[in-house]
Amino acid sequence: MTALTAKVAEPAPPPPDGRVPHRRGVELALLTGAVLISVLGHLYAALATAGHLPGDATRYAGGLAAAALLAHLAVRLRAPYADPLLLPIAVLLNGLGLVLVQRLDLTTPGRPTAGDQLRWSALGVVLFILVLALLRDHRVLQRYAYLCVTTALALMLVPVFFPAVNGAHIWIRFAGLSFQPGEFAKILLAVFFAAYLAANRTALALTGRTLFWKLRLLPGRVLGPILTIWLLSVGVLVLERDLGTSLLFFGLFVIMLFTATGRIGWIAIGLVLAGVGAYAVGTFEPHVNSRVDDWMNPFASIERGEGPGQLAQSLFSFGAGGLLGAGLGHGQSFLIGFAAKSDFILATAGEELGLVGLTAILLLYGLLVARGFHTALALRDPFGRLLATGLASIVALQVFVITGGVTGLIPLTGMAMPFLAQGGSSVVTNWIIVALLVRLSDHARRPGPPEAAE
Repeated sequence: MTALTAKVAEPAPPPPDGRVPHRRGVELALLTGAVLISVLGHLYAALATAGHLPGDATRYAGGLAAAALLAHLAVRLRAPYADPLLLPIAVLLNGLGLVLVQRLDLTTPGRPTAGDQLRWSALGVVLFILVLALLRDHRVLQRYAYLCVTTALALMLVPVFFPAVNGAHIWIRFAGLSFQPGEFAKILLAVFFAAYLAANRTALALTGRTLFWKLRLLPGRVLGPILTIWLLSVGVLVLERDLGTSLLFFGLFVIMLFTATGRIGWIAIGLVLAGVGAYAVGTFEPHVNSRVDDWMNPFASIERGEGPGQLAQSLFSFGAGGLLGAGLGHGQSFLIGFAAKSDFILATAGEELGLVGLTAILLLYGLLVARGFHTALALRDPFGRLLATGLASIVALQVFVITGGVTGLIPLTGMAMPFLAQGGSSVVTNWIIVALLVRLSDHARRPGPPEAAE
């Protein structure tokens, strides 16, 4: 038995000719399945809601298949060794989002958004292809760290001068179009954090004096610049009343600092500071305070005779879905209102696909994040390792914050579920994140002489 166990545990030998398999055929097969699932969902939702098949079924199927094929060809030509799971997961999540937005459009006449979402998704795929075509080596981004952070701060500051939308200054509205700059700022900040921490990782890990246990106080010349940038970014977001993105940037900062130094004390400090900051903002900021009150007692509006609020409707939707769901087109989550297609679209998935479908969606996100972390572990250069960790952490933090908000685990933050929710800026940004992860995974899996850590 011992010999058999040892034999099974041995790693698979490398191919005789030394070549690393590309796995592009696997990617194409998974993409075919992702497109089929999305098209069938589109047909079923229209049939259940309107009683007949949609007239644009052929155009929808052809457009989605063409976008997936073009993205696959870009990966095949420009990143042949990339992880074969990243692109199919993105296509499937984006396709499911289009299905849910289209399904909600059918029961909320007068406010169609599926067409805009489809156009934004097409733009996201175009940018995905452009990133792979123009960025041949991710390490080039390290040269533009300070340009990235300057641009990120400018993007976050501009919405302050525009009117608030739903209580938050995070949108720019011009000529009938809306744009959320903070979505792009998170990628630029991830690039800056990765570049700065990679360049100063030795000083961050070894310098400073120990306060207690394993907590080390770093010198100001090392930690000062990155801490200043982080405080500026979070301060601007607090001014805009954008609690969700503030929490995202704070979590990203702590995760990347822990990854660079390997010191668990930063996690403890991050949790304490996050708790203190959340308490202060939730107490003194009226817009955030109202969300905290709704979280503490989501059924208060019902008790006052005003009817259920958004969070209460979301909880009712999850409860009505049960294990297998009511079926696409048979739910009542549109009663949540305008946020059903953005903040609360996960409630539609929970009601109409049930716990099984919701779990499958969350597992897709988990697999996407896991492949990002796997890429980070496989990379040898510190910048690439930190950048892959940061990009995967952005997706993970968004999914946690949004899922926690709509299920009542934490207060609502107003963020959009990656790929799934209606929102052009979010969809485009997430396609860029996937493109960068594809480029990083191609570098990690590409055969060649081992690189020394820089």
